[in-house]
Amino acid sequence: MSSSNDPFAQKIDWLTLVLYFGCVTIGWLNVYAAVYSPENHTNLFDMTTNAGKQLMWIGTTVILIICILVINHKFFDSFAYVFYAVMIVVLIAVLFLGSNINGSRSWFKFGAFSIQPAEFAKVATALALAKYIDVPGINLTKGKDLLYIGGIIVLPCILILASNETGSTLVFASFVIMLYREGLPGWIPAVGITVAALFVLALIFPKLYIFAGIVALFGIIALLMPRYNRTTRNLIAMAVVGAGMMVLVTGVDFFVNGVLQKHQRNRIKVLVDPTIDPLGVGWNVTQAKIAIGSGRLQGKGFLEGTQTKFDFVPEQSTDFIFCTIGEEHGFVGSTVVILLFLGLLSRIVILAEKQRSKFARVYGYCVAGILFFHVMINIGMTIGLMPVIGIPLPFFSYGGSSLWSFSILLFIFLKLDSRRTALMRR
Repeated sequence: MSSSNDPFAQKIDWLTLVLYFGCVTIGWLNVYAAVYSPENHTNLFDMTTNAGKQLMWIGTTVILIICILVINHKFFDSFAYVFYAVMIVVLIAVLFLGSNINGSRSWFKFGAFSIQPAEFAKVATALALAKYIDVPGINLTKGKDLLYIGGIIVLPCILILASNETGSTLVFASFVIMLYREGLPGWIPAVGITVAALFVLALIFPKLYIFAGIVALFGIIALLMPRYNRTTRNLIAMAVVGAGMMVLVTGVDFFVNGVLQKHQRNRIKVLVDPTIDPLGVGWNVTQAKIAIGSGRLQGKGFLEGTQTKFDFVPEQSTDFIFCTIGEEHGFVGSTVVILLFLGLLSRIVILAEKQRSKFARVYGYCVAGILFFHVMINIGMTIGLMPVIGIPLPFFSYGGSSLWSFSILLFIFLKLDSRRTALMRR
């Protein structure tokens, strides 16, 4: 019996739905606050402002949600590879037919509105990964399977990077969370974390200090190893790993100065030292910190943010929407927003673990990983803990592409989960 024959209202997870609409509503109000002008008495429903346009996007999103919930759940499994193939074609097309916005050729422009395919590529990739890993016999410890999985992830990354969308490309690293849950060997994410840590350390400390630290670390490990493990082979292996780490540290300068583009180098420099150019490349981060800090405990009040009113923070209704929350609602409001996201992420993970279908579980963890990465990076960059890479805060930032893509991503999972609850009621 098809799950679509039963009223989906009886099966959808209502707690997730409440958390979702809570995020969307608060996000819309803060988009309004970010564009509010007391002189012009900007109206909440004025379609010429970002707030009015966001309301229109919310309305169309509700239609999309209803369509997703009435479609048979098998549709997403059956056509997962088709969605992925179509999205690859669209990503190629945007390189040639797309409009250049803020230095990135990653948008299709339709009159006053623009659509960014890279946002929807995350959904298609998540479905393709779930479809592939759901195949019996797939093992994430096998090199062949990892190669195919890596290809599914890397192909859209290359195309998105070619359109100069570095931030959207980095989001695909979030799939590691799902892969680890499904059996990816722990040493692979450990290597990634180590490389990232060494990269940051090489930007902050002199290389000789880092070399000394590496030598000391492996020396301590060798001394603490049981005598029967302290073989020549193991010691040589440790020496090779240590030497590789030193080579990596040495190559950081070349990578930063010889490979990265100027704006990317500037973002990294600002992350390491925000004071290097407070009126230039460090302006966004500096003003974002001022805006959030000025909110103190309870904030200045809705529509009372001075940093917001006078446009001190660029892109405040999109990438830096969290500044509006921090300034007008303070530490309390910021905490409420973070708790909303934590509640939503926790609920998605709980539901993913309850799935009887491997396809649904894998897809659920993809959803959780993508949302977690966006929230962590977006909030982190507004408070100076992460580089400014220009990715939206899910359900809060202004923009139709991001709202549509995040909503589609989430509600496909809720549709898959509704099948589980339908089976439980039989």
